[in-house]
Amino acid sequence: MPTSNSPSSSIRGSELASDFTVSLDIDRRMYREDIAGSIAHAEMLAKQGIVSDADAEAIIDGLQQIREEIESGQFNWKPELEDIHINVEARLYELIGDVAGRLHTARSRNDQVATDARLYVKRVAAGSRTACRHLQRALLDRAEDNIDTIIPGYTHLQRAQPVSFGHVLTAYVEMFGRDAESFSQAHKSSDVLPLGSGALAGATYPLDREFVAERLGFSRISANSMDAVSDRDFILDFIFAAAKTMTHLSRLCEDVVIWSSEEFGFIRLSDAYSSGSSMMPQKRNPDYAELIRGKSGRVYGSLVAVLTTLKGLPMTYNRDLQEDKPPMMDAADTVAASLAAATGMVGEMSINHDRMKAASQGQEILATDYADYLVREHDLPFREAYVKVAAHTRGEPTGDIDLPNISATESLATRDIPGGTAPNRVRAAIMRAYGELGAAKLAGEW
Repeated sequence: MPTSNSPSSSIRGSELASDFTVSLDIDRRMYREDIAGSIAHAEMLAKQGIVSDADAEAIIDGLQQIREEIESGQFNWKPELEDIHINVEARLYELIGDVAGRLHTARSRNDQVATDARLYVKRVAAGSRTACRHLQRALLDRAEDNIDTIIPGYTHLQRAQPVSFGHVLTAYVEMFGRDAESFSQAHKSSDVLPLGSGALAGATYPLDREFVAERLGFSRISANSMDAVSDRDFILDFIFAAAKTMTHLSRLCEDVVIWSSEEFGFIRLSDAYSSGSSMMPQKRNPDYAELIRGKSGRVYGSLVAVLTTLKGLPMTYNRDLQEDKPPMMDAADTVAASLAAATGMVGEMSINHDRMKAASQGQEILATDYADYLVREHDLPFREAYVKVAAHTRGEPTGDIDLPNISATESLATRDIPGGTAPNRVRAAIMRAYGELGAAKLAGEW
Protein backbone atom coordinates (compact mmCIF):
# COMPACT_ATOMS: atom_id res chain seq x y z
CA MET A 1 0.00 0.00 0.00
CA PRO A 2 1.21 3.55 -0.66
CA THR A 3 2.33 5.59 2.31
CA SER A 4 0.36 8.58 3.53
CA ASN A 5 2.58 10.84 1.42
CA SER A 6 1.83 9.10 -1.89
CA PRO A 7 0.08 10.98 -4.72
CA SER A 8 -3.09 8.89 -4.30
CA SER A 9 -3.52 10.28 -0.78
CA SER A 10 -1.93 13.73 -0.91
CA ILE A 11 -3.45 14.92 -4.19
CA ARG A 12 -6.87 13.32 -4.21
CA GLY A 13 -7.48 11.94 -0.75
CA SER A 14 -10.31 9.44 -0.91
CA GLU A 15 -12.05 11.25 -3.80
CA LEU A 16 -12.17 9.73 -7.25
CA ALA A 17 -11.15 11.94 -10.12
CA SER A 18 -13.97 13.10 -12.33
CA ASP A 19 -14.12 11.26 -15.64
CA PHE A 20 -14.13 14.68 -17.26
CA THR A 21 -10.54 15.36 -16.15
CA VAL A 22 -9.07 11.88 -16.62
CA SER A 23 -6.53 11.56 -19.45
CA LEU A 24 -5.08 8.18 -18.52
CA ASP A 25 -6.45 6.24 -21.49
CA ILE A 26 -4.61 8.65 -23.78
CA ASP A 27 -1.37 9.54 -22.04
CA ARG A 28 -0.63 6.00 -20.82
CA ARG A 29 0.58 5.43 -24.38
CA MET A 30 3.52 7.67 -23.48
CA TYR A 31 4.70 5.39 -20.65
CA ARG A 32 8.06 4.77 -22.31
CA GLU A 33 8.70 8.47 -22.67
CA ASP A 34 7.46 9.23 -19.16
CA ILE A 35 9.65 6.62 -17.48
CA ALA A 36 12.69 7.49 -19.59
CA GLY A 37 12.30 11.15 -18.61
CA SER A 38 11.98 10.25 -14.94
CA ILE A 39 15.07 8.04 -15.01
CA ALA A 40 17.14 10.76 -16.67
CA HIS A 41 15.84 13.31 -14.14
CA ALA A 42 16.76 11.03 -11.21
CA GLU A 43 20.24 10.46 -12.66
CA MET A 44 20.74 14.20 -12.95
CA LEU A 45 19.50 14.88 -9.40
CA ALA A 46 22.09 12.41 -8.08
CA LYS A 47 24.85 13.80 -10.31
CA GLN A 48 24.19 17.28 -8.95
CA GLY A 49 24.03 16.13 -5.34
CA ILE A 50 20.37 17.10 -5.02
CA VAL A 51 19.45 13.55 -3.98
CA SER A 52 21.73 10.80 -2.74
CA ASP A 53 23.08 8.12 -5.04
CA ALA A 54 21.26 5.51 -2.98
CA ASP A 55 17.92 7.27 -3.33
CA ALA A 56 18.44 7.75 -7.06
CA GLU A 57 19.34 4.08 -7.47
CA ALA A 58 16.16 3.03 -5.62
CA ILE A 59 14.08 5.37 -7.77
CA ILE A 60 15.61 4.11 -11.01
CA ASP A 61 15.23 0.46 -10.03
CA GLY A 62 11.60 1.10 -9.16
CA LEU A 63 10.94 2.89 -12.45
CA GLN A 64 12.50 0.06 -14.42
CA GLN A 65 10.29 -2.43 -12.60
CA ILE A 66 7.24 -0.31 -13.39
CA ARG A 67 8.20 -0.28 -17.08
CA GLU A 68 8.47 -4.08 -17.03
CA GLU A 69 5.05 -4.34 -15.34
CA ILE A 70 3.46 -2.12 -17.98
CA GLU A 71 5.04 -4.00 -20.87
CA SER A 72 4.01 -7.37 -19.43
CA GLY A 73 0.45 -6.21 -18.78
CA GLN A 74 0.79 -6.56 -15.01
CA PHE A 75 0.54 -2.88 -14.13
CA ASN A 76 -2.62 -1.88 -12.26
CA TRP A 77 -3.77 1.33 -13.90
CA LYS A 78 -5.93 3.50 -11.64
CA PRO A 79 -8.21 5.97 -13.44
CA GLU A 80 -8.83 7.83 -10.19
CA LEU A 81 -5.20 9.01 -10.38
CA GLU A 82 -6.02 10.81 -13.65
CA ASP A 83 -2.88 10.42 -15.73
CA ILE A 84 0.27 8.46 -16.51
CA HIS A 85 2.45 10.62 -14.28
CA ILE A 86 0.54 10.11 -11.03
CA ASN A 87 -0.07 6.42 -11.76
CA VAL A 88 3.66 5.82 -12.14
CA GLU A 89 4.52 7.89 -9.09
CA ALA A 90 1.90 6.14 -6.95
CA ARG A 91 3.25 2.74 -7.94
CA LEU A 92 6.77 3.98 -7.16
CA TYR A 93 5.60 4.81 -3.64
CA GLU A 94 4.25 1.29 -3.30
CA LEU A 95 7.60 -0.15 -4.34
CA ILE A 96 10.14 2.05 -2.50
CA GLY A 97 8.19 4.13 -0.01
CA ASP A 98 8.73 7.82 0.72
CA VAL A 99 11.97 7.94 -1.26
CA ALA A 100 9.71 8.09 -4.30
CA GLY A 101 8.77 11.64 -3.30
CA ARG A 102 12.28 12.83 -4.09
CA LEU A 103 11.74 12.18 -7.80
CA HIS A 104 9.51 15.21 -8.15
CA THR A 105 12.23 17.55 -6.86
CA ALA A 106 12.73 20.44 -9.32
CA ARG A 107 10.04 19.09 -11.63
CA SER A 108 6.42 19.95 -12.40
CA ARG A 109 3.85 17.94 -14.31
CA ASN A 110 3.94 20.91 -16.70
CA ASP A 111 7.52 20.38 -17.87
CA GLN A 112 7.17 16.61 -17.42
CA VAL A 113 4.25 16.25 -19.84
CA ALA A 114 5.89 18.64 -22.30
CA THR A 115 8.97 16.39 -22.27
CA ASP A 116 6.87 13.25 -22.75
CA ALA A 117 5.02 14.81 -25.68
CA ARG A 118 8.23 15.92 -27.36
CA LEU A 119 9.78 12.48 -27.00
CA TYR A 120 6.60 10.93 -28.40
CA VAL A 121 6.52 13.26 -31.41
CA LYS A 122 10.19 12.58 -32.11
CA ARG A 123 9.40 8.88 -32.19
CA VAL A 124 6.29 9.02 -34.38
CA ALA A 125 7.77 11.66 -36.71
CA ALA A 126 10.76 9.39 -37.34
CA GLY A 127 8.41 6.46 -37.91
CA SER A 128 6.27 8.42 -40.35
CA ARG A 129 9.34 9.55 -42.24
CA THR A 130 10.46 5.93 -42.53
CA ALA A 131 7.01 4.95 -43.81
CA CYS A 132 7.21 7.66 -46.48
CA ARG A 133 10.56 6.27 -47.60
CA HIS A 134 9.13 2.77 -47.89
CA LEU A 135 6.26 4.07 -50.03
CA GLN A 136 8.72 5.96 -52.21
CA ARG A 137 10.66 2.75 -52.72
CA ALA A 138 7.52 0.82 -53.68
CA LEU A 139 6.59 3.52 -56.20
CA LEU A 140 10.11 3.61 -57.64
CA ASP A 141 10.21 -0.14 -58.08
CA ARG A 142 6.96 -0.02 -60.06
CA ALA A 143 8.15 3.05 -61.99
CA GLU A 144 11.40 1.34 -63.01
CA ASP A 145 9.41 -1.51 -64.53
CA ASN A 146 7.15 0.89 -66.44
CA ILE A 147 9.43 3.49 -67.96
CA ASP A 148 8.28 2.53 -71.47
CA THR A 149 4.66 1.93 -70.50
CA ILE A 150 2.54 4.65 -72.09
CA ILE A 151 -0.55 6.04 -70.37
CA PRO A 152 -2.71 9.08 -71.09
CA GLY A 153 -1.79 12.08 -69.00
CA TYR A 154 -4.81 14.05 -67.82
CA THR A 155 -5.72 17.64 -67.09
CA HIS A 156 -9.22 18.36 -65.80
CA LEU A 157 -9.60 14.55 -65.97
CA GLN A 158 -9.58 14.86 -69.77
CA ARG A 159 -7.02 13.06 -71.91
CA ALA A 160 -4.26 15.54 -72.58
CA GLN A 161 -0.95 14.02 -73.72
CA PRO A 162 0.68 10.60 -73.60
CA VAL A 163 3.20 10.13 -70.80
CA SER A 164 5.32 7.37 -69.32
CA PHE A 165 3.56 5.53 -66.50
CA GLY A 166 6.92 5.57 -64.76
CA HIS A 167 6.77 9.37 -64.99
CA VAL A 168 3.36 9.36 -63.31
CA LEU A 169 4.59 7.22 -60.44
CA THR A 170 7.72 9.30 -59.89
CA ALA A 171 5.50 12.36 -59.50
CA TYR A 172 4.20 10.70 -56.34
CA VAL A 173 7.76 9.83 -55.33
CA GLU A 174 8.47 13.56 -55.34
CA MET A 175 5.41 14.27 -53.18
CA PHE A 176 6.25 11.71 -50.54
CA GLY A 177 9.86 12.89 -50.53
CA ARG A 178 8.61 16.32 -49.49
CA ASP A 179 6.46 14.64 -46.85
CA ALA A 180 9.51 12.84 -45.46
CA GLU A 181 11.24 16.22 -45.20
CA SER A 182 8.21 17.64 -43.39
CA PHE A 183 8.38 14.85 -40.83
CA SER A 184 12.10 15.60 -40.44
CA GLN A 185 11.16 19.20 -39.66
CA ALA A 186 8.59 18.01 -37.11
CA HIS A 187 11.29 15.84 -35.54
CA LYS A 188 13.63 18.83 -35.41
CA SER A 189 11.08 21.16 -33.85
CA SER A 190 10.28 18.59 -31.15
CA ASP A 191 13.97 18.01 -30.42
CA VAL A 192 14.12 20.53 -27.55
CA LEU A 193 14.23 19.55 -23.86
CA PRO A 194 11.73 21.47 -21.70
CA LEU A 195 12.50 19.55 -18.48
CA GLY A 196 13.95 21.93 -15.90
CA SER A 197 11.43 24.65 -16.67
CA GLY A 198 9.35 23.69 -13.64
CA ALA A 199 5.77 24.86 -13.56
CA LEU A 200 6.66 28.00 -15.51
CA ALA A 201 9.58 29.86 -13.91
CA GLY A 202 12.44 27.36 -13.80
CA ALA A 203 13.90 25.78 -10.66
CA THR A 204 15.90 26.89 -7.63
CA TYR A 205 18.19 23.84 -7.76
CA PRO A 206 21.52 23.61 -9.63
CA LEU A 207 20.16 21.48 -12.46
CA ASP A 208 22.29 20.15 -15.30
CA ARG A 209 19.76 20.37 -18.11
CA GLU A 210 22.33 19.57 -20.77
CA PHE A 211 23.02 16.25 -19.05
CA VAL A 212 19.33 15.35 -19.14
CA ALA A 213 19.11 16.42 -22.78
CA GLU A 214 22.00 14.15 -23.68
CA ARG A 215 20.53 11.21 -21.75
CA LEU A 216 17.17 11.59 -23.54
CA GLY A 217 18.61 12.26 -26.98
CA PHE A 218 17.62 15.92 -27.28
CA SER A 219 19.94 18.14 -29.31
CA ARG A 220 19.23 21.31 -27.33
CA ILE A 221 17.43 22.70 -24.28
CA SER A 222 14.61 25.23 -24.18
CA ALA A 223 15.60 28.89 -23.82
CA ASN A 224 12.56 30.22 -21.97
CA SER A 225 10.74 28.35 -19.19
CA MET A 226 7.38 30.00 -19.84
CA ASP A 227 7.43 29.15 -23.52
CA ALA A 228 8.76 25.66 -22.82
CA VAL A 229 5.79 24.50 -20.74
CA SER A 230 3.16 26.01 -23.06
CA ASP A 231 4.69 25.48 -26.51
CA ARG A 232 2.89 22.92 -28.65
CA ASP A 233 4.09 24.15 -32.04
CA PHE A 234 5.99 20.90 -32.47
CA ILE A 235 2.66 19.04 -32.31
CA LEU A 236 1.23 21.37 -34.95
CA ASP A 237 4.29 20.71 -37.12
CA PHE A 238 3.79 16.98 -36.83
CA ILE A 239 0.04 17.01 -37.52
CA PHE A 240 0.53 19.41 -40.44
CA ALA A 241 3.11 17.01 -41.91
CA ALA A 242 0.63 14.18 -41.39
CA ALA A 243 -2.20 16.20 -42.98
CA LYS A 244 -0.07 17.05 -46.01
CA THR A 245 0.93 13.42 -46.37
CA MET A 246 -2.73 12.41 -46.22
CA THR A 247 -3.44 14.93 -48.99
CA HIS A 248 -0.87 13.24 -51.20
CA LEU A 249 -2.10 9.79 -50.22
CA SER A 250 -5.65 10.85 -51.06
CA ARG A 251 -4.54 12.06 -54.50
CA LEU A 252 -2.73 8.78 -55.15
CA CYS A 253 -5.76 6.83 -54.01
CA GLU A 254 -8.08 8.87 -56.21
CA ASP A 255 -5.95 7.91 -59.20
CA VAL A 256 -5.98 4.29 -58.05
CA VAL A 257 -9.78 4.33 -57.78
CA ILE A 258 -10.07 5.79 -61.29
CA TRP A 259 -7.43 3.54 -62.85
CA SER A 260 -9.02 0.40 -61.37
CA SER A 261 -12.54 1.21 -62.59
CA GLU A 262 -14.07 -0.74 -65.47
CA GLU A 263 -14.13 2.44 -67.57
CA PHE A 264 -10.35 2.79 -67.34
CA GLY A 265 -9.11 -0.70 -66.47
CA PHE A 266 -5.50 0.46 -66.27
CA ILE A 267 -4.73 -1.49 -63.09
CA ARG A 268 -6.15 -4.30 -61.02
CA LEU A 269 -5.83 -4.26 -57.25
CA SER A 270 -4.90 -7.46 -55.47
CA ASP A 271 -7.54 -9.26 -53.42
CA ALA A 272 -5.73 -8.12 -50.27
CA TYR A 273 -6.55 -4.48 -51.04
CA SER A 274 -10.01 -4.79 -52.56
CA SER A 275 -13.29 -6.54 -51.80
CA GLY A 276 -16.40 -7.82 -53.46
CA SER A 277 -19.89 -6.47 -53.14
CA SER A 278 -22.41 -7.97 -50.71
CA MET A 279 -25.02 -7.94 -53.49
CA MET A 280 -23.33 -7.64 -56.89
CA PRO A 281 -21.07 -10.62 -57.70
CA GLN A 282 -19.10 -8.82 -60.40
CA LYS A 283 -17.88 -5.97 -58.23
CA ARG A 284 -14.31 -5.34 -57.05
CA ASN A 285 -14.27 -2.38 -54.71
CA PRO A 286 -11.03 -0.44 -54.05
CA ASP A 287 -11.68 -0.42 -50.29
CA TYR A 288 -8.20 0.47 -49.08
CA ALA A 289 -7.85 3.36 -51.50
CA GLU A 290 -11.25 4.71 -50.53
CA LEU A 291 -10.56 4.38 -46.81
CA ILE A 292 -7.22 6.15 -47.08
CA ARG A 293 -8.90 8.89 -49.08
CA GLY A 294 -11.60 9.19 -46.43
CA LYS A 295 -9.20 9.22 -43.49
CA SER A 296 -7.52 12.37 -44.79
CA GLY A 297 -10.41 14.41 -43.34
CA ARG A 298 -9.80 12.83 -39.96
CA VAL A 299 -6.22 14.12 -39.85
CA TYR A 300 -7.31 17.57 -41.07
CA GLY A 301 -9.73 17.58 -38.15
CA SER A 302 -6.89 16.81 -35.75
CA LEU A 303 -4.94 19.79 -37.05
CA VAL A 304 -7.89 22.13 -36.66
CA ALA A 305 -8.58 20.76 -33.16
CA VAL A 306 -5.09 21.57 -31.88
CA LEU A 307 -4.99 24.96 -33.60
CA THR A 308 -8.30 25.80 -31.95
CA THR A 309 -7.09 24.61 -28.54
CA LEU A 310 -4.00 26.82 -28.73
CA LYS A 311 -5.41 29.96 -30.27
CA GLY A 312 -6.76 31.64 -27.10
CA LEU A 313 -4.45 30.38 -24.35
CA PRO A 314 -2.80 32.90 -22.05
CA MET A 315 0.69 32.22 -20.73
CA THR A 316 1.62 29.60 -19.59
CA TYR A 317 0.29 26.11 -18.94
CA ASN A 318 -3.48 25.68 -19.03
CA ARG A 319 -5.47 22.47 -18.64
CA ASP A 320 -6.72 22.96 -22.20
CA LEU A 321 -3.39 21.49 -23.25
CA GLN A 322 -4.61 18.09 -22.11
CA GLU A 323 -6.60 18.14 -25.35
CA ASP A 324 -3.50 18.19 -27.56
CA LYS A 325 -2.71 14.52 -27.18
CA PRO A 326 -5.84 12.75 -28.55
CA PRO A 327 -5.56 14.47 -31.97
CA MET A 328 -1.77 14.13 -31.95
CA MET A 329 -1.97 10.38 -31.36
CA ASP A 330 -4.88 9.84 -33.71
CA ALA A 331 -3.03 11.64 -36.50
CA ALA A 332 0.05 9.51 -35.82
CA ASP A 333 -1.96 6.29 -35.91
CA THR A 334 -3.89 7.27 -39.02
CA VAL A 335 -0.97 8.41 -41.15
CA ALA A 336 1.12 5.36 -40.15
CA ALA A 337 -1.66 2.93 -41.08
CA SER A 338 -2.44 4.79 -44.31
CA LEU A 339 1.18 4.87 -45.48
CA ALA A 340 1.57 1.16 -44.78
CA ALA A 341 -1.65 0.33 -46.64
CA ALA A 342 -0.67 2.46 -49.64
CA THR A 343 2.75 0.83 -49.80
CA GLY A 344 1.22 -2.65 -49.94
CA MET A 345 -1.44 -1.58 -52.41
CA VAL A 346 1.10 -0.09 -54.84
CA GLY A 347 3.43 -3.06 -54.50
CA GLU A 348 0.75 -5.64 -55.32
CA MET A 349 -1.32 -3.95 -58.02
CA SER A 350 -1.31 -5.45 -61.53
CA ILE A 351 -0.87 -3.19 -64.54
CA ASN A 352 -2.83 -3.59 -67.77
CA HIS A 353 -0.31 -2.38 -70.32
CA ASP A 354 -2.62 -3.01 -73.27
CA ARG A 355 -5.44 -0.85 -71.88
CA MET A 356 -3.01 1.94 -71.14
CA LYS A 357 -1.52 1.78 -74.62
CA ALA A 358 -4.91 1.68 -76.33
CA ALA A 359 -6.07 4.75 -74.41
CA SER A 360 -2.94 6.63 -75.50
CA GLN A 361 -3.58 6.30 -79.25
CA GLY A 362 -5.30 8.62 -81.72
CA GLN A 363 -4.77 12.09 -83.15
CA GLU A 364 -6.64 13.95 -80.42
CA ILE A 365 -4.23 13.01 -77.64
CA LEU A 366 -1.35 13.93 -80.00
CA ALA A 367 -2.84 17.32 -80.92
CA THR A 368 -0.12 19.27 -79.14
CA ASP A 369 2.55 17.26 -80.93
CA TYR A 370 0.96 18.17 -84.28
CA ALA A 371 0.88 21.83 -83.35
CA ASP A 372 4.53 21.66 -82.34
CA TYR A 373 5.30 19.95 -85.68
CA LEU A 374 3.72 22.84 -87.61
CA VAL A 375 5.70 25.35 -85.58
CA ARG A 376 8.92 23.44 -86.06
CA GLU A 377 8.58 22.35 -89.71
CA HIS A 378 6.36 25.09 -91.23
CA ASP A 379 7.46 28.05 -89.11
CA LEU A 380 3.89 28.84 -88.03
CA PRO A 381 3.21 30.89 -84.92
CA PHE A 382 2.05 28.49 -82.23
CA ARG A 383 -1.41 30.09 -81.97
CA GLU A 384 -1.99 29.65 -85.72
CA ALA A 385 -0.80 26.05 -85.54
CA TYR A 386 -3.08 25.52 -82.53
CA VAL A 387 -6.13 26.75 -84.50
CA LYS A 388 -5.33 24.57 -87.51
CA VAL A 389 -4.87 21.42 -85.43
CA ALA A 390 -8.02 22.13 -83.42
CA ALA A 391 -9.99 22.41 -86.66
CA HIS A 392 -8.39 19.24 -87.98
CA THR A 393 -9.36 17.25 -84.88
CA ARG A 394 -12.98 18.43 -85.34
CA GLY A 395 -12.95 17.24 -88.97
CA GLU A 396 -13.17 20.77 -90.38
CA PRO A 397 -11.32 21.96 -93.54
CA THR A 398 -7.82 23.21 -92.71
CA GLY A 399 -6.50 24.27 -96.09
CA ASP A 400 -3.05 23.04 -96.89
CA ILE A 401 -2.34 21.45 -93.53
CA ASP A 402 -0.30 18.28 -93.92
CA LEU A 403 0.19 16.25 -90.76
CA PRO A 404 2.52 13.24 -90.59
CA ASN A 405 1.87 10.12 -88.57
CA ILE A 406 3.15 10.58 -85.04
CA SER A 407 3.08 7.77 -82.51
CA ALA A 408 2.70 8.05 -78.76
CA THR A 409 6.18 6.58 -78.43
CA GLU A 410 7.59 9.37 -80.59
CA SER A 411 5.63 11.91 -78.59
CA LEU A 412 7.31 10.78 -75.36
CA ALA A 413 10.77 10.76 -76.93
CA THR A 414 10.51 14.40 -78.00
CA ARG A 415 10.02 15.61 -74.43
CA ASP A 416 13.67 15.12 -73.72
CA ILE A 417 14.34 17.83 -71.17
CA PRO A 418 15.00 17.66 -67.42
CA GLY A 419 11.73 16.82 -65.72
CA GLY A 420 10.18 15.63 -68.98
CA THR A 421 8.51 12.32 -69.78
CA ALA A 422 11.04 11.04 -72.33
CA PRO A 423 12.02 7.52 -71.23
CA ASN A 424 15.70 8.39 -70.81
CA ARG A 425 14.73 11.33 -68.59
CA VAL A 426 12.37 9.17 -66.56
CA ARG A 427 15.10 6.57 -66.15
CA ALA A 428 17.52 9.25 -64.96
CA ALA A 429 14.93 10.61 -62.53
CA ILE A 430 14.36 7.14 -61.09
CA MET A 431 18.08 6.57 -60.63
CA ARG A 432 18.42 9.95 -58.93
CA ALA A 433 15.52 9.12 -56.61
CA TYR A 434 17.05 5.75 -55.75
CA GLY A 435 20.26 7.59 -54.91
CA GLU A 436 18.41 10.01 -52.64
CA LEU A 437 16.73 7.11 -50.88
CA GLY A 438 20.10 5.48 -50.41
CA ALA A 439 21.49 8.67 -48.89
CA ALA A 440 18.47 8.90 -46.60
CA LYS A 441 19.10 5.34 -45.46
CA LEU A 442 22.74 6.10 -44.71
CA ALA A 443 21.55 9.10 -42.71
CA GLY A 444 19.37 6.79 -40.62
CA GLU A 445 16.06 8.07 -41.95
CA TRP A 446 14.70 4.59 -42.59
